Amino acid sequence: VQLQASGGGLVQAGDSLRLSCAASGRTFSRYKMGWFRQAPGKGRDLVAAISASGSPTYYADSVKGRFTIARDDAKNTGYLQMTSLKPEDTAVYYCVAGSPITSSYQYWGQGTQVTVSS
Repeated sequence: VQLQASGGGLVQAGDSLRLSCAASGRTFSRYKMGWFRQAPGKGRDLVAAISASGSPTYYADSVKGRFTIARDDAKNTGYLQMTSLKPEDTAVYYCVAGSPITSSYQYWGQGTQVTVSS
């Protein structure tokens, strides 16, 4: 499956952004999906994930209550709604997808930059 992330940008602290992940090539609904992020000089961390069925979901502690992951299988698209953004949310965000029977994500999209100014 091919993944195309979009929606990043430069915003101020407290603003909101919605990232989108358009999938193509295979039946998106069969895959779990998620969002990783990589801040400058740091590794890639899983921020949020959603199962193939839409439930359950997972959120990193740092984004709980502020980010919401969702999927629209009819549109082959996943989303990450980000609110109350903080400067520490600045990173390249990657959408990912994977087989529900594995613990990893086999498919990665290109990143989209999110920059939050204070």
